[in-house]
Amino acid sequence: MRIFLALSLVICLTHHDVLKAEDWLQWRGSGRANLSSETGLYDQWGDDGPPLAWMADGLGAGYASVTVKGDRIYTTGNFDDSQSAIAIDANDGKIVWKKAITEGAPKHGYEGSRTTPTIDGDRLYLVSSDGKIVCLNRESGDEIWSRNFSDWGGKMMSGWGFSESPLVDGDWVLCTPGGPDGMVVALDKISGKQVWATKLPEYGDEEGVNSKNIRDGAGYASIITSNGAGVKQYVQLVGRGLIGIRAKDGKLLWRYVRVSNGTANIPTAVVDGDLVFTSTAYNTGAACLKLVANGDGVTAEEVYWLDSKQFQNKHGGMTLVNGYIYAGHGNGSGLPICLNMKTGEVAWGPERSEGKGETSLIYADGRIIMRRQDGVVILLEATPEAYREIGTFEPAYQEGKTWAHPTIANGKLYLREQGKLMCYRLKD
Repeated sequence: MRIFLALSLVICLTHHDVLKAEDWLQWRGSGRANLSSETGLYDQWGDDGPPLAWMADGLGAGYASVTVKGDRIYTTGNFDDSQSAIAIDANDGKIVWKKAITEGAPKHGYEGSRTTPTIDGDRLYLVSSDGKIVCLNRESGDEIWSRNFSDWGGKMMSGWGFSESPLVDGDWVLCTPGGPDGMVVALDKISGKQVWATKLPEYGDEEGVNSKNIRDGAGYASIITSNGAGVKQYVQLVGRGLIGIRAKDGKLLWRYVRVSNGTANIPTAVVDGDLVFTSTAYNTGAACLKLVANGDGVTAEEVYWLDSKQFQNKHGGMTLVNGYIYAGHGNGSGLPICLNMKTGEVAWGPERSEGKGETSLIYADGRIIMRRQDGVVILLEATPEAYREIGTFEPAYQEGKTWAHPTIANGKLYLREQGKLMCYRLKD
C-alpha cells in the first residue's frame, strides 16, 4: 500500500510539473509582456469553446481587465455613487469586497472604469479615471494612501479619462499624471511620498511636426521597463509621443514624436533587448526603435516606420512571441495580423476572421487567444507561417463594445464584460 501511495505521489508531482499554473499580478502579466507561462491548457476547449465555470455579476460598468492572486480576483467598476475596486472569489465568482476609490462615478465618454489593479504582496495599486493613484489593502480593501494627480498639474491628452495601470518596481510605484510638474512620477510604494518627477520641456511648435498631432498630457498606455543600451529606463506613451525615462533619477532620456496622434495614444509599447515597438491608430502607424548609448544618456533611433495602411493598433494591444508581433490591425477593424518585429515585414494578414471590431489578445502554451469587439473569441496557433485558426466561440454574455482584455490565470480564462465576469476552464 505504501509503495502504491508513493508511486501515486510521484505521478501526481510529475503531472503538475507539466501542467504549470501561475497568478496574473498586473496589466499584461509578468514583465507586462502579455505572455502566460502556463502549460497543459486547452484540453477542455471543445467545438463550443471551453466550459464555463461560473459568471460573476455586480462588477459595475467598466473596460478594466482583471488580475489574479491565488483565490482572489481584482478589478474596478463604475457604480451610481462611486468608481470602486472589487475583489472576487476565484472559486465561485462571488464578490468578497467592494471599495470606493472616488466619490461619485467619474463622467467620461464611454463611461466605465479603465485601470487594472496591480498586485504587490498584500497591497493593490490602481488609478481612478478622474486622476488619482490609490493603494489598498488587498485582503480588506481598506485605503492605505492615495495621491491626486492635481499635485502635479495632472491632465489627459483627451477626454476619455485616465486609463493607466500603475507599475510597481522594487520599492517604487510609478504612474503618469501627465502634468507640467510631473509627466511621470515615482512614489514610495509604502508611503506614497514622491521619489522623483519627470518634467517635459516646453516644446512649442516643433519643426517637421504637425501640431495637430501633438497634445500635452498623459496618454492611455501603461509604463514598461527597458534595459536598452545598458540603461534601466521606463518607457511610456504620452500625448507628446513615446518617451524613455532614466529609472534612477527620472531624467528624460529620449522622445519619439512620430507615433503621436491628436486623438488618443493608447497601446502599451513592446520591448525586446535594445528594441522598442510602438504603434497608435487614428491613421498614424507604427515604428521600431533602437536604443543606443549616447555618453551618459540614450537616444532612440528609428529602425523603420510603417504607415497606417501597413499597420496601426488602436487599443487591443500587441504581443511579441519569438520575434513576431501579433495584434489587431486597423482603426476600428482590428483585423488579425502577424509581423516581424525586427524588419516590419508582414508574415500573414490582415485576416478577415470571425468577429468584428477591435481585437485584444493573450498568448499561452503555443497559442493566441483573440477577443473581438463583438465578443467573439478566436483560438489560433502562435506561428508566423500562416493564420491557423483552431476554433471560435461566442461567450455566454456580451453587451456593447467588448474592450476588456482577456486574462489567463491558474488554468482559467477570464473575460470581463462590463458588470459581468466569465470564468472558463482551460484545463481539468
